[in-house]
Amino acid sequence: MPALLYLLALAVFAQGTSEFVLAGLLPGISHDLGVPLGQAGLLTSAFAVGMIVGAPTMAAISRRLSPRWTLTGFLAVFIVVHVVGALTDDFGVLFATRVLAALANAGFLAVTLSTVSRIVAAERQARALSVILAGTSVALIAGVPAGAFIGAALGWRATLGVIALVCLPALIAVLIATPTRPGESSPASHDRTLVRELRTLRTRPVQLAVGLAILVNAATFCSFTYLAVIASGPAALTETQIPLLLALFGIGAFGGVMLAGKYADAHWTRVISVSGPVLVAGWVLFALTVGHPAGVWALALVQGAVSFALGSTAITRVVASAREAPTMGGSFATAALNVGAVIGPVAGGIAVESMGVRGPLLASAVFALLAVALWTVTQIVARAKRTTVRR
Repeated sequence: MPALLYLLALAVFAQGTSEFVLAGLLPGISHDLGVPLGQAGLLTSAFAVGMIVGAPTMAAISRRLSPRWTLTGFLAVFIVVHVVGALTDDFGVLFATRVLAALANAGFLAVTLSTVSRIVAAERQARALSVILAGTSVALIAGVPAGAFIGAALGWRATLGVIALVCLPALIAVLIATPTRPGESSPASHDRTLVRELRTLRTRPVQLAVGLAILVNAATFCSFTYLAVIASGPAALTETQIPLLLALFGIGAFGGVMLAGKYADAHWTRVISVSGPVLVAGWVLFALTVGHPAGVWALALVQGAVSFALGSTAITRVVASAREAPTMGGSFATAALNVGAVIGPVAGGIAVESMGVRGPLLASAVFALLAVALWTVTQIVARAKRTTVRR
């Protein structure tokens, strides 16, 4: 694999850390800037919504430019707004930096996912994308705990500064090694091509992959967001054990992404067919054993692995099935991932309020079951069509 992929993954790691770490920094931000905790919580919502809106918007705006300069621009903006956020004493400015960081993150990830198809062979794309997506899972394993530790020791501003610093090697690599391509010949041809690419969203393979990505990621973040609450319930894990549990989930996630990268190129249908039902069963079992510490520890690892194996395979299929949209396919994948990351925590919050700590786990099982149902129905329809054609 090209060395550039690993440096792009480093930037994705820093961006994933920025997205997830803020939840642990909110009390310090609230106190330091003199705003209510609920108002400080809007910073996380702003980032998530910015990712959803930013992925297709930034990809569409930058599609006529070379990947080298779009990735450089997005990453430079991401670094600058983190420096500004670390220095400001105004909540409004900090809020604006989170929105801009999300837009830059979404654009960077969308262009990165699309660029992968141009720097590796088609039969190695799943493995290449697993390297990029591993940046997110490593953010869960190491970035979020490290960011929280830095925030506790040196303050939340230091965490934002370190995130900006980590992006610098990737910025240099993008400037040196990212490929370039000419833009379209005219605005009119650009508009026609954009319309053709957006039409790929109407094709069944793309819709299936997007639907699977949304449902699987909703299931994942529905429970992961409340994993600390779940673990401190009947299982009574201590405050010192909970960060280890979150890291264990992240280790499982990393393993799942690597497993998908190994097998999802040649055997993606089997990966989906097997991991989907296993994911449903795992969330149900997690809900049933939530009062047993051993079950919580084991299933955090297993569900992290299966969730990210299936989720990264679905993301890979979005990009692969959108080959007719070479510059917008990555934005479809990015938006799908983040729509799930918004829906899941909302559903998990409703579930934990109405059903207690088992609620998010059961809600995750429902999301995963819907993904399995979607996959099963489309496979049955596809087989029926093949049978009709043979006749």
